[in-house]
Amino acid sequence: MSAALSSKFLKGITSLQALRSTRLASASVYQHGMMRNSSTVPSDSDTHDDFKPTQKVPSGSTDSLKDIVENDVKENPVMIYMKGVPEAPQCGFSSLAVRVLQQYNVPIGARNILEDQELKNAVKSFSHWPTFPQIFIKGEFIGGSDIILNMHKEGELEEKLKDVSGNQKSQ
Repeated sequence: MSAALSSKFLKGITSLQALRSTRLASASVYQHGMMRNSSTVPSDSDTHDDFKPTQKVPSGSTDSLKDIVENDVKENPVMIYMKGVPEAPQCGFSSLAVRVLQQYNVPIGARNILEDQELKNAVKSFSHWPTFPQIFIKGEFIGGSDIILNMHKEGELEEKLKDVSGNQKSQ
């Protein structure tokens, strides 16, 4: 009897673990240093087109990823390459950087580096910086969330953003 109850209890725990969100599952992947989930979707007939991987830059495109990064940085007074998007950051560092930048009410250009590994590598190559988020202001690479936070605390960020349109620091 106790063996049967123990078995049911363990099955219940296993099914609860399966119900955890992918966000928690992703966190456990990085904590344990091993890949348990794959973002690669097989291209079998049972996979709906919406769930198949897509190529972000079409093959044969005249714009290389380097050109795309250069254009992003040139065209956006504040550009952030981050995990997630400003409305839904997918890491604490990206969230912190966005919250600090939003204090200044400036338009923020952003790209989600989790969607395209090649873009992520192109940004690293462009900035010569290995981690994310990466923030560019008026074409200049500034750094990540720790640097932005420090600049904010020291008043340097306000000075850097003073002539960016829409800049009216929130209180």
